Amino acid sequence: MSVPTFLRPVAYYWSAYKRTWKSQLSDVLVGPLLYLASLGVGLGSLVGHGHRLASLGGQDYLSFVAPALLATTAMQMALVLSTWEIFAYVSPWNGAYRSMQTSPISVQGIVVGQLTWIVLRVELASAAYLLVSAAFGAVHSPYALGALVVGPLVGLAFGAPTAAYSVTVRHDQPLVLIFRLFMLPLFLFSGTFFPLSQLPVGLRYVAYALPLWHGVELSRSLYAGHLGGDFVLHLAYLAAVAAVGTVVAGATYARRLAR
Repeated sequence: MSVPTFLRPVAYYWSAYKRTWKSQLSDVLVGPLLYLASLGVGLGSLVGHGHRLASLGGQDYLSFVAPALLATTAMQMALVLSTWEIFAYVSPWNGAYRSMQTSPISVQGIVVGQLTWIVLRVELASAAYLLVSAAFGAVHSPYALGALVVGPLVGLAFGAPTAAYSVTVRHDQPLVLIFRLFMLPLFLFSGTFFPLSQLPVGLRYVAYALPLWHGVELSRSLYAGHLGGDFVLHLAYLAAVAAVGTVVAGATYARRLAR
C-alpha cells in the first residue's frame, strides 16, 4: 500500500523536529504554564477578587482567559510555522521545497503536507494547553476536549493564508511586519483579556471579521460547556477561511515553485 505523497513532507518535518523538540518545549508547556499562572491566577485574583463576574459571562477571570489563550497560542504557533519556516524552505540556502520537487511529490502535495504539519504542531500545543488549564481548574466541561479540534482549525485559518503569502516573499522583512502589525493587535483586541463589548463599536466589527475572535468564542463555549446557537457559525467561519487560504496557497505555491 503506497503512502500518500503529502505525507512524505510531513515525515521530513517530523524527522527534523525530533532533533529540536527539546529546545521548543517551552513553546508548548512552559509558555502556557507561565501565561495561566501570571494572567489567570495572578491577575485573576485581582479581577473581582477572583470571584465570578457578570461582565465575564458569569465566570471568574481564570476561566475567562484560559480558553482564549488556547486559541491565541494556536494562532501564534501557526503564524510562526507559516512564515519563517516556509521562507527557509523556499530559499536557496535551504531549498527543501526544490528537493521535494525532484521527487514524485507534486506542488499540491507540498502544500497539503506543509499545512498538515502546521495542524499537527498546533494540535500538540492545544493538547498541552488543555492539560495545563485543566490542572489550574479552568476546565468546567468534558466538551473542552473539542478544543483539540478548534485549536488546529484556528491554526489552519491563520496558517493557510499566511503560507500562501510567505511563499511569495523575497526577504524576511514582510514577515516581521506580520507579527508587529497583525498578530500583536489581534492578540490584544480579540476578546482575549477583556470582553469585546468594552471596545469601541468600530473595533468590535474589525474583531468580528477576523478568525481569532471566533476561535476564542468557540474555546470559551467548550470550556464552559455552553454551546450556543452561534457555535456552528463560528466553526463555519473558521472552516471557510481555512478552505479559502488553502486554495490560495495552492495557487501561490504553484507560481513560486514553477520558477
